[in-house]
Amino acid sequence: MTNRHLFLFFILVGLLSSACNGIFAWIYNPVPEKPAYGFIETDEASHRGTIFLDAHDYAKWTYVNLRRQMIDTANILMGEPDPDDWDFAIHRYDVKTNNGAALETHFTTLEDFSEGGLSFSGSFTYDTLSRIAIDMSGMMDGNVLYADSYLNPLLCNWLDVNTSQMPPIYTLSGKVYVLQLANGQYAALKFTNYMNAASTKGYVTIQYVFPINYAK
Repeated sequence: MTNRHLFLFFILVGLLSSACNGIFAWIYNPVPEKPAYGFIETDEASHRGTIFLDAHDYAKWTYVNLRRQMIDTANILMGEPDPDDWDFAIHRYDVKTNNGAALETHFTTLEDFSEGGLSFSGSFTYDTLSRIAIDMSGMMDGNVLYADSYLNPLLCNWLDVNTSQMPPIYTLSGKVYVLQLANGQYAALKFTNYMNAASTKGYVTIQYVFPINYAK
C-alpha cells in the first residue's frame, strides 16, 4: 500500500469513528447505575418512589428527608445529634418522626390508596418516649444496652417481630400509613421489606407517595 493509500485509509477510519461516536453515543456513555441505598426510584410525575435503607446497625439512626430526597445517619453510641432537617427516621425496625404524626389506613397498596385514600377520617398518633436497643453484642450473655428515644408507636407496627420462639417470626403489617410532617404536608408510606437480596435482616424498603393532598 502506497503512502497516499495509507493517508486515505486513516482519514476514512477517522471519519467512521466520529460517525459511530455520534450515532452510537449511548454505547460509549453507559447509563448511570442506580444508587445502592437511599432514594433508589423516583417518579416526579406521580410523586412516587422507593427508598432502600441500610438500618441493620443498632447503634445508628437513619434519617429520611422526603422534601429534599436526602438520607443522613447519626451514631447513638458516639452521641451524634439528629440532623437539622429530616421527616422520619429508622432505627433497625423502630420509627420516629420529626415533630410529626402518623395514621394507619386500611389500604394495602399505594395504588388503592391513591384512588380512594385521600379523604378518610382517623386519629393521628404522635411520638412518645420509649427505649431502643443500641448494642446487642452482649445479647447471648443477657447484656443489652438500651437508650431512651422518642418513637412513633403506630409506625413501629409496620413489622411485628415475635420473639416467643426461635428463630423469631417476622410479619409485615402490609398497611399504608399516612405521615404528617411538621410543616403540614402529608406522605403515604408502605413498608414492603425488612431484608436485602441476600436475606440479611435490617434492610428496609419503603414505597412512598409525596406530597399527597390529604383531606381531613
